[in-house]
Amino acid sequence: MENCKHLEQVTIRFAGDSGDGMQLTGTQFSNTSALVGNDLSTLPDYPAEIRAPAGTLFGVSGFQLQFSSREIHTPGDQVDVLVAMNPAALKVNLRHLKNNGIIIANSDAFSARNLKLAGYTENPLEDDTLAGYQLFAVPVTTLTKQALVEVPLGVRDKDRCKNFFALGITYWMFSRPLDVTLQWIDEKFKTKPNVAEANKKALNAGYNYALSTEIFTTSYCVLEAKSQPGLYRNITGNEALVLGLITAAEKSGRQLFMGGYPITPASDILHYLSRYRHFDVKTFQAEDEIAGVGAAIGASFAGALGVTASSGPGIALKTEFLGYAVMTELPLVVVDVQRGGPSTGLPTKTEQSDLLQAFYGRNGEAPVPIVAAQSPADCFVAALEAARVALTFTTPVMLLTDGYLANGAEPWLIPDPDTIPKIDVPVASAGQEYQPYARDPETLSRKMAIPGTEGLEHRLGGLEKENITGNVTYDPDNHDMMVHLRAEKIKRVAGHIPRPELQGDAEGPLLVISWGSTYGSVFSARDTLAREGKTFSWLHLRWLNPLPDVLDDVIHNFKHILIPEINAGQLIRIIRDRYLVDAKGFNKVRGLPLQTGELVETILTYL
Repeated sequence: MENCKHLEQVTIRFAGDSGDGMQLTGTQFSNTSALVGNDLSTLPDYPAEIRAPAGTLFGVSGFQLQFSSREIHTPGDQVDVLVAMNPAALKVNLRHLKNNGIIIANSDAFSARNLKLAGYTENPLEDDTLAGYQLFAVPVTTLTKQALVEVPLGVRDKDRCKNFFALGITYWMFSRPLDVTLQWIDEKFKTKPNVAEANKKALNAGYNYALSTEIFTTSYCVLEAKSQPGLYRNITGNEALVLGLITAAEKSGRQLFMGGYPITPASDILHYLSRYRHFDVKTFQAEDEIAGVGAAIGASFAGALGVTASSGPGIALKTEFLGYAVMTELPLVVVDVQRGGPSTGLPTKTEQSDLLQAFYGRNGEAPVPIVAAQSPADCFVAALEAARVALTFTTPVMLLTDGYLANGAEPWLIPDPDTIPKIDVPVASAGQEYQPYARDPETLSRKMAIPGTEGLEHRLGGLEKENITGNVTYDPDNHDMMVHLRAEKIKRVAGHIPRPELQGDAEGPLLVISWGSTYGSVFSARDTLAREGKTFSWLHLRWLNPLPDVLDDVIHNFKHILIPEINAGQLIRIIRDRYLVDAKGFNKVRGLPLQTGELVETILTYL
């Protein structure tokens, strides 16, 4: 394309009212960018209110993505382009825009009423408020209606197409093809041909407007990123997690059962799983969180792979039943999609503040393995690993993701199913002598007996069990033994999970220890500093309980230990307690992923 300026990476943010279709717009831009070969990472930013008054700051919905010609792992710190569909969207998101960044504003929405709702006394498109930026004020609503004058739809329906007009402008600006979205529109609205025609015309009109108008003089090109050969798809964390659970069920020969209750941002797990009945998946939307986990434990007792999912408040409600699963030593995958707290907190924002809840949030001595996903696509592997450990060791496993990973998306290299090993489940067979708490000498797991199997009748419950027989007993020595056996079983998980790889030297001035979704920020910080000829050692923890042996080998070899977290400092307490090191924290609790630039500045103080 003529006048196409090549860029290595771009960060763009679409913002408007929650009814303006910004999530759909951002998703279409992401899917198109993935299909043209860019690496990308997204950050949907939902308002907490279900339907805030139109034009208010509370109702602003955003979708940010970074796309690049090289490997990236974050949605970007600050944005290069802000598409603002109304004054409130501009007001809320202007702080995210770089100096001299591009603003594409729907000037039709900057009415006196909307300006007042957003807290503006003057129109920022007409004064010097935006003097430090490149402003393109476009009458998006008017131009959309003009493009659709011959389409037999009502005024409101035509107005809803303005997001596709704005999308068309950005497609021209960043040399994106239209065909991917045009095909999606045809499939999405195949039963509503007038709606399909309107959206396609709006998309083309936006593209042609940018192409023909004199205010847009330069388009930008981001080349295809180098990637491992294979079949890819763009995937969110919740989608990847669901596919990981289904794969685990298939590889173990178990039926997959999920008992859950709707809660943001975990609800989509239940929704997505319900679409896979043809894989013998059973989903149960319970009347509350307690019933959901109880049903999942019952399914595990019956021989299925039981799963339950929630966020922090729901995990709190499930606590008593989780202790029951520890006592009965039944396999169970407990997904915690973390969000801002405490209480209802920030239900649509991300946080890593449930780690201590996962470690200690049960009465008595009730340890469980804890695994944390590091990226949206990695949720597939994390779910598969969680299920494998739960089934192999007959124990509940906590799987931690967060709102950023759950709703964010990135390209996923689809694995060959034949390369994924089968999962052996310790199940007793008819005709065997059965002792409910007789243990495998290596894993300390107990064999499960499927109810109804002749000769394997047994009883389970929440009261303390006698070793081997499973009889109820209050003997103090037996209780002490069982407490230590359950703890030892969790420790032995370490011998059956991948050992994390230390990035960098085995000794030096600084070791950064990360977990969960901070992976992308630390990866980007290391990449940024490497370009300046500086480096640090880095260990990313996938399994948090048990902690990997590599920490014992290297943690005392460094002058400084830095632990970045999206909480007030939780892993740092565990590391200080376990290894007696003076670890320092990099903690931000803003409902957003950690900013790479801020992390780089902090790391430099230790180098």
